Amino acid sequence: MVKTTTEEGVSISTPKCEAGIGKIIRTPESKDLIDGVKVRAYDLWPDDRGYFLEVVRMKQGLAADFVPELTQVSAALSYPGTIKAFHFHKHQTDLWVPSQGMFQVALVDLRAESPTFGLKNTLYTGALKPWQIFIPPGVGHGYKVIGEHPGMLVYVTNRLYNPADEGRIAHNQESIAYDWELQHK
Repeated sequence: MVKTTTEEGVSISTPKCEAGIGKIIRTPESKDLIDGVKVRAYDLWPDDRGYFLEVVRMKQGLAADFVPELTQVSAALSYPGTIKAFHFHKHQTDLWVPSQGMFQVALVDLRAESPTFGLKNTLYTGALKPWQIFIPPGVGHGYKVIGEHPGMLVYVTNRLYNPADEGRIAHNQESIAYDWELQHK
């Protein structure tokens, strides 16, 4: 375990995990969720023109505690097979809304003091399973775009972007041992 103490933020440690994808989260109420991670389904309103979705309503839902003046909304389009992992924040909370395509979202608890330290979660979410994912500081997060179409991730953060608050761990970091390969062959 490599421990990093942060200034005024959560204490980050890279755990030694069993190889694999960890606990697969199939419902928002799963008892296997990493401590502090929250999942909520969001509504899509399709019609013959396409569809509409609400990303967030300030002061409501999973973003209820986000301060509007500090909240930032961003989006990333990634092509099929793209892996972006792992990121973590010392202070920032992320609210992910995979809005197009399908994602294999990987989470790992990097908070040494957490009751779920070292736990890995995998969530398959996006167009076929529209979920919002609340990711607290100290939870490593990343994704792989799965399927044949690009994926659009809209994400809302409770702070404006600050590169000093973002940490990175390689997607293939040996001690996390996340398996990005196809699981159901």
